[in-house]
Amino acid sequence: MRKNYSEYLTHPVFKVARQVVTENELEAYVIGGFVRDLILDRPSKDIDIVVVGNGMDLAKKCAEKLRVKKVSYFKNFGTAQFMYKDLEVEFVGARKESYQRDSRKPIVEDGSLEDDQNRRDFTINALALSLHADSFGDIIDPFDGLADLEKGIIKTPLDPDTTFSDDPLRMMRAIRFATQLNFKIESKCLESIAKNAHRLEIISQERITDELNKIILSKEPSRGFKLLFSTKLLHEFFPEMVALYGVEKRKGKTHKDNFYHTLEVLDNISENTDNLWLRWAAIMHDIAKPPTKRFHPVAGWTFHGHEEMGSRMVPKIFKRLKLPLDAKMKYVKKLVRLHLRPIALVKGHVTDSAVRRLLSEANDDVDDLMTLCNADITSKNELKVKKFKKNFQIVLQKLRDVEEKDRIRNFQPPVNGEEIMKTFNIKPCSEVGTIKKQIKEAILEGEIQNNHEEAFQYMLKIAKELGLETNS
Repeated sequence: MRKNYSEYLTHPVFKVARQVVTENELEAYVIGGFVRDLILDRPSKDIDIVVVGNGMDLAKKCAEKLRVKKVSYFKNFGTAQFMYKDLEVEFVGARKESYQRDSRKPIVEDGSLEDDQNRRDFTINALALSLHADSFGDIIDPFDGLADLEKGIIKTPLDPDTTFSDDPLRMMRAIRFATQLNFKIESKCLESIAKNAHRLEIISQERITDELNKIILSKEPSRGFKLLFSTKLLHEFFPEMVALYGVEKRKGKTHKDNFYHTLEVLDNISENTDNLWLRWAAIMHDIAKPPTKRFHPVAGWTFHGHEEMGSRMVPKIFKRLKLPLDAKMKYVKKLVRLHLRPIALVKGHVTDSAVRRLLSEANDDVDDLMTLCNADITSKNELKVKKFKKNFQIVLQKLRDVEEKDRIRNFQPPVNGEEIMKTFNIKPCSEVGTIKKQIKEAILEGEIQNNHEEAFQYMLKIAKELGLETNS
């Protein structure tokens, strides 16, 4: 690999930084992820500049020349940052760090570039590019990170036990980078992660989940989950997923390994969507199979009600993992609860009534539900998969046809509670709810069309049976 990258440092930020660094006889470098991604030809919007000395002074001078009005200074950390066009630029003084075993808060001192590179998490993130005019674009690579980039290897600059014990989040980051970049983790490094997995307990759940979400959003997230499982990191924060692992055999009957099935579904869905919460629905769709597992001498292994129990488990897991408890959680909860419904339609006769009910419950999420269910069709038997996929297309077409004809998605009965009360001169009561419910059921069953005229006539019929008279 090349040793100078000046021709790639054409952004105004680098030109200005070079000018300020050279004029003021400073020592400063672009370091970390931006350098790594530049070499790998990956897009990057974050620039980290390390200064041997005061990072805030360099930030101020660069901002003035770039005419940046807003600079954020963090005096306690000796850092500063600003946005320039499409880039976020952060300036930090070179540091050396030491840690106490029971804390993630390091003792920080001013240091040299070598000190700063020593404290980096991985060799591929310790690469630096000089910003001084005399050596502009020269790469400083004390740990042979360029070779590791070329070989596709994740390894630590120092002894991995020291690196991971100092900051246990680096274990999650190692697996995240391996997954995102399709790299291998050095065997010594991997052994160290397994040995230090328990150290994750001193890291906040928010930071762990942030790394987990980045793994989930990668091209092939199963790679990351397999590493999290094999190193026992997953056991530290997601025991419900770990419980999916394994196959039990009784009287010659076995069930599939639901851990690896879940990963297959996750990879399948990742080919079709970058929606983090739809990917979370794939992770959670069978989460209640372990507690609902039963063995029947004739039927074999069953997981009755796992969709309902799984749906109830979603809020608790989201709360513990510090995931949002808003509409995103409710979306995942709904998809988990409904994920068997389209499959049931695939297996049996597809009636308009069943399709209407599915459309009514899934509403605007029906397309995502179908994407999840399509991803859930997994089997080693290719003929079986092919048959299911063919039937699945029939269900999809039926959904389109019924929706176009009956407009069921997001529908409310054409006659509302206010009209019912006005027609029969009654106040809010149980009869109003009964009439609304029966009108909705009649539409879903296809007894009446989804329009006001038929719904109104049906309302009169139900009201008569209930002994209500119109306000005439």
